[in-house]
Amino acid sequence: MKIFFIFLLSIIFTLNALAQTPTTHKYYEKDYQRVWCYKNCGQTEVILPDRTRVDCVTKTHAIEFDFAKKWAESIGQSLYYGEILNKTPGVVLIVEDWVRDEKYIKRVELVAKKHCIDLWLMTKKDLEQEK
Repeated sequence: MKIFFIFLLSIIFTLNALAQTPTTHKYYEKDYQRVWCYKNCGQTEVILPDRTRVDCVTKTHAIEFDFAKKWAESIGQSLYYGEILNKTPGVVLIVEDWVRDEKYIKRVELVAKKHCIDLWLMTKKDLEQEK
């Protein structure tokens, strides 16, 4: 019985660890950043005085990049960076699966429109065209 209990606990811990493993992406956020920022004459990874890091800064925008599921974080960060740099806030939302990510796209579009945040969408095709 003791061996069965230990076996059961090991299965539970293994399943729990697997459930907490982050979803893997085909490309990293920085890959999207690099391509978009270069095409838009921006500077990547700009460090602010409070040691926060802006994904891309152009002549007119402070841009935050995030995968679609993290749409809300991207809104907050872009607003903050825009305020600190006195630039228009912007979000580049990374869309990996149009069906799965549609709800996040609609959410960010609604908030971005209301708060004057410029929004761009990127997919893996945008990166693959650059190679």
